[in-house]
Amino acid sequence: MNTIIDTNFNFPNQKSFYKGKVRAVYNINDEQLVMVATDRLSAFDVVMPKGIPYKGQILNQIATKMMKETEDLVPNWLVATPDPNVAVGHLCEPFKVEMVIRGYMSGHAAREYKAGKRMLCGVAMPEGMKENDKFPEPIITPATKAEMGDHDEDISREDILKKGIVSEEDYIVLEDYTKKLFQRGTEIAAARGLILVDTKYEFGKTKDGKIVLIDEIHTPDSSRYFYAEGYQERQDKGEAQKQLSKEFVRQWLIANDFQGLEGQTVPFMSDDYIESVSERYIELYENITGDTFVKADVSDIQARIEKNVLDYLK
Repeated sequence: MNTIIDTNFNFPNQKSFYKGKVRAVYNINDEQLVMVATDRLSAFDVVMPKGIPYKGQILNQIATKMMKETEDLVPNWLVATPDPNVAVGHLCEPFKVEMVIRGYMSGHAAREYKAGKRMLCGVAMPEGMKENDKFPEPIITPATKAEMGDHDEDISREDILKKGIVSEEDYIVLEDYTKKLFQRGTEIAAARGLILVDTKYEFGKTKDGKIVLIDEIHTPDSSRYFYAEGYQERQDKGEAQKQLSKEFVRQWLIANDFQGLEGQTVPFMSDDYIESVSERYIELYENITGDTFVKADVSDIQARIEKNVLDYLK
């Protein structure tokens, strides 16, 4: 199965290179960033040993489409997509927080709620909620950006301001942009028979001090979706919701005694399982975008990406 796990390009005017959990980022002349979405799969802040065919292409193309569908609301970093796995954008100084916004009590919020907590990142969660119930209003529950191998940590608005991680003036803009993007994402999802449950946004500042949306948006890696049809019925019966996100990978890992904790080993992923994850990602792509997924040529992904980026940089 031909996947791209690591990249080691050397582009003209390349100043530096950064390897994230899933993306490889190349700084070109301190002006532009070339961001390569690899096929790496990360869960519980751990990168899995095998790549997922077409995953990078799927994430990159969903993010590109969603940025185009929200650029009238919030400015973003994107300039071009010269390859199915590549986005090129303005060099930005990223804010050191992820803006997580939740419309429903799911995932991490539900796990905290079950543990008896009623505050998440300084935000109160109402009593008497069941897992996957809708919050009265979406709540913003930020997380600190962890270095590779570390875990992102919940943080409150108060602590972000107190520690000077983000200035109050900038944070007000981040909150405003987060709410606007989530509202638009909710509308886009509804038009496709989906519910946008929760998501995260990352922002940065351009050289001229403009705050813009960076990284991915509304992808199955950064967001959780439910199918709208039958949602209420399943809630009323206390059944699990039909999900569109990488939560299915997390659940598989949990069932195989892995949650990224010390001393735990990543369970073996057979080729059949990897193939099934790839198929799920394609299903996610088609449901989220409403488009048919067209597989890019993966006979030599490295050479394809290199050629397309070099052609673009010329």
